[in-house]
Amino acid sequence: MQRYKKLRNSCYLCKKYLQTKNMAKKTIIDVFENSAKVYANNVFLKEKVDNVWQDTTYAEVQQLVYRLGAGLQALGVKKDDKLALLSEGRNLWIVSELAMFYAGGVNVPLSIKLEESNDLLFRMQHGDVKFIIVSGRQLRKVRQIRSQLPLVEKVIIFDAQDTYKEGEIFVEDVMKLGDKFLSEHTMEEFLAVGQSIQNDDLATITYTSGTTADPKGVSLTHRNYTANVEQGLSRVNIDSTWRQLIILPLDHCFAHVVGFYIMMHQGAMAATVPQGKSPVEALKNIPLSIKEIKPHLILSVPALAKSFKKSIEQSISKQGPVVERLFEWGKATRQCYYGESCLDPKGWRIVLKPLVSLFDKILFNKVRESFGGCLRFFVGGGALLDKDLQKFYIGIGLPMFQGYGLSEATPIISTNAPTYFRFGSSGKLVEPLELKICDEKGNELPLGQQGEIVVKGENVMAGYWKNPTATADTVRDGWLYTGDLGYMNHEGLLYVMGRFKSLLISSDGEKYSPEGIEEALVQLCPAIDQVMLYNNQSPTTSALVVPNRQYLQQSFDLNTEEGRRGALQEINAEIARFKKGGDLQEMFPDRWLPSTIGVLKEPFSEQNQMINSTMKMVRGKIEKAYAERLVYIYTAEGKVLDNEQNLAALA
Repeated sequence: MQRYKKLRNSCYLCKKYLQTKNMAKKTIIDVFENSAKVYANNVFLKEKVDNVWQDTTYAEVQQLVYRLGAGLQALGVKKDDKLALLSEGRNLWIVSELAMFYAGGVNVPLSIKLEESNDLLFRMQHGDVKFIIVSGRQLRKVRQIRSQLPLVEKVIIFDAQDTYKEGEIFVEDVMKLGDKFLSEHTMEEFLAVGQSIQNDDLATITYTSGTTADPKGVSLTHRNYTANVEQGLSRVNIDSTWRQLIILPLDHCFAHVVGFYIMMHQGAMAATVPQGKSPVEALKNIPLSIKEIKPHLILSVPALAKSFKKSIEQSISKQGPVVERLFEWGKATRQCYYGESCLDPKGWRIVLKPLVSLFDKILFNKVRESFGGCLRFFVGGGALLDKDLQKFYIGIGLPMFQGYGLSEATPIISTNAPTYFRFGSSGKLVEPLELKICDEKGNELPLGQQGEIVVKGENVMAGYWKNPTATADTVRDGWLYTGDLGYMNHEGLLYVMGRFKSLLISSDGEKYSPEGIEEALVQLCPAIDQVMLYNNQSPTTSALVVPNRQYLQQSFDLNTEEGRRGALQEINAEIARFKKGGDLQEMFPDRWLPSTIGVLKEPFSEQNQMINSTMKMVRGKIEKAYAERLVYIYTAEGKVLDNEQNLAALA
């Protein structure tokens, strides 16, 4: 405990020193202006146009930002106006966000995965959006709900259209308005708006799913972002020569800060993956772009890392059994040499170094060429990385390090890095940042004990937009209660074990609150008495279902196998109403609806401690009690609706 206190005190003193040092205004605009001055001729943004990669320097980006920012001012954007940004990753995404700030605006970044009109509609209405900036590919979604957005004054479109509806304008025409604005006003007048922004002014409202049915808008200030950039750089050394390929969507807080702002702060380069004409083509563009950009750093999620691993193994397999055996031998040698941490003494393993060098020369250097040949490491965010996955990558000389954070922390809290890592952990805390581990009553626990991860620093959000109740529940006395379970060990490494809260987490790191879906399934599906959705880093969501036997027995004889099969079909049909083609398809995103179910014999109750005194499900107890069943649900046999266990549960 004493050592834990020393660690806390050290972080606190460091924090106080840097707070004093950073008393001066340091907004995103201040960072960008400095980089445009210091690194004017460095390439900042890179994207492929007509199959050719084009460079845009910091000075050139600055001019584009000024033109668009002035155009936004000319359109009537005022300080604190909210502007939604819905687009694939591209130069104009980054230029647009910076331009918003020069007009005094606040960005409401939106995921292109939001297909359902109600998801987009809620965010735009709740976010008080007055202007929408959208790519041509996403325009259809905006037009579908435009009539329900009376606050929206203009829709700015990245890509030229054959026809424009009322209130729509091409982005190039906005820039022309900016040119006119700049010709009629002094540069000082234009810049005055952006320079008036202070550290505590909002930069973005980033919507994330919480513990209620509706998503919550995480309000992040300019200082939240610039502080987290500084914190991130306390763990990873990046300089102006680095190249990054941004694969993750820019509306992700992780990609936003590490992919975009950290690179901008350091005068480094950020490239975006060409989207192609379809999602499949976009995926194919990732490995090609990696080879062409030759990045030093890639941000990843487990699903992407597994895809890369599969491609490597397939490529090796095609070269025959000799190469395959050589690959496995070399990988095992490197894994043994490097171990699971740079903190462990090498000991006798040092004798393997010549072999490691030999395998690198004859095999792994060629494998790494498929990643451009310059990649130093991956950083994984979103869902937790599989330890075996990390071992695979260090075995081929491309270390993959786990990081941890959440949007409410802007997002980085900790990360492993080349100089300090241990597989299975989420790494060291960024600095300056305070952390404590608390029990369910909020009492601080000693070093090594598991509890809720609670942090305090300049990266902690300003609150949830228009949701003071949720803010008060999550941020208390400056401390952010993350809702995640974890502990700190004696090495100063954070281990994240799971969740206190009930969020579903898919394999790509996307998160979603299940309560709204669960409530709807119980209320609108008479065959379902209770239900708990489950997704812990899987591509699909599953459900543990307590059936309404009394209702089912009205139509089916549960004493016969035929009747039980019919009852299962009835349960499945009721769930299908919420999916594409069903009469309730607009209620929830299809990806979070259960694709497989496990029917239970026993209901959740206070007696079995699966329901608490307020009649809420105790998810941890349910997951523990049905741990084997949850594993079974994801097997080939378990995915079959009328599997043996489902039939037995209805008997």
